[in-house]
Amino acid sequence: MRRVYTTALLLLLLVSLASGAATYLHGEPDLEATVSGIAEFSPGSDAEIMVAIQNSGINEIKVLSAHSPDDGELPNTALMVTAALEAGDAPVTVRTDPQMVGEIAGGQTVTVPFSVRIASDAPGGTYPLLLKLSYTYLHDTELADAGTAIYHYRTGNTTLAVPVQIRAEVVPRILESKPEHLNAGGEGYVTLMVANSGHLEGRSALLLILQNDESPVVPVDSSVYIGDFSPGETFEARFKVNVLESAEENTYPLDVTVEYVDERGDTVRSETITVGIPVGGKIRFNVLSPAVEMYHGSSETITVEYENVGETPVYSAQARIIAQDPFTSTKNIAFLGDLGPGERAVARFEISADKFATQKEYGLDTEIRYRDALDNSWISDPMVVEVRLVGRTVIGEILASPVILSIIGALVVLVLYYTVFHRRKKNGR
Repeated sequence: MRRVYTTALLLLLLVSLASGAATYLHGEPDLEATVSGIAEFSPGSDAEIMVAIQNSGINEIKVLSAHSPDDGELPNTALMVTAALEAGDAPVTVRTDPQMVGEIAGGQTVTVPFSVRIASDAPGGTYPLLLKLSYTYLHDTELADAGTAIYHYRTGNTTLAVPVQIRAEVVPRILESKPEHLNAGGEGYVTLMVANSGHLEGRSALLLILQNDESPVVPVDSSVYIGDFSPGETFEARFKVNVLESAEENTYPLDVTVEYVDERGDTVRSETITVGIPVGGKIRFNVLSPAVEMYHGSSETITVEYENVGETPVYSAQARIIAQDPFTSTKNIAFLGDLGPGERAVARFEISADKFATQKEYGLDTEIRYRDALDNSWISDPMVVEVRLVGRTVIGEILASPVILSIIGALVVLVLYYTVFHRRKKNGR
């Protein structure tokens, strides 16, 4: 049969060369697809799948006349290839539109990238993605006259399975988050209720919280031991966190992840998720009292009223006034007690002003030391108590001078004594 087939082919070639009869070029593209590089992905991840399209088609028979050109397309070349990736039944979302690939010659491989999103609740396993290819190719060539060729093209369509592997993983999901006593510049707690919405039991699992970039919420206790964390199981953990003084009243991000031992015995971390943590503003106080008036050289008991203008109660608060030249203080600390938001308290301080002090308005620093709900001790930002030194009138100066008052007292006594003595002498007593 091989001899018969070869003889017939030679006769066809001789006839073609002699008469310019119709000739045909046999063959067609044969396309296959695989994943190039990473083919295993995590649930909830964004990935780029590199699909390698290989053309393994060959040209079987080629018969040309003596005068036909030999520089046309080959029938095993896929022309104007368009590639579209579809998820099929896989838990994957394909984000890349169909792409123009161009020409894929026989024996050539072209790699095409596709952007995908793996579902966060995807079960582990192998899933076939569907690669749909459409193209044209040279089906046959007909020699009409010497040096003239007629090309016949056809359209090809094929759907190829591209298998990808999705890892079984622990996938944390925040069911609830509760902040406790979180204010700028202070410490507090965050309680998290976390569920394993994945399809893998994580062994020896740890729940971790991490600072998110420049977030002012900074973990103090960053890990809590869970143990074996089964799919669908929930776990509640309480973490101590610190809030930087630069924070304002706002909601700030905190990162959460689970570290565990997987089915291969490797220690891995789950996808990191971010939860918003409400933070109150810094605990602040205001001085409500108007400016205090004092005479230079005098000693006064002044009263200062304070208000808690924050949103958090404080405990065992103590006010302190800082006396600076030309003032001194014999009692500069006063107990205020517990102050809730908006509550006020009055402190009394004993202040003395130097008698040579300049008559003007002065500002004395004052601050409040308090304890928060966690019994941590804090000191407020400095505040100012205004004190205005004023001069006395002549009578006031006399009354304020102990020496002058002593002299006046002595003169009064002498006058009274002289008056009484003179009357008695006049009456003969």
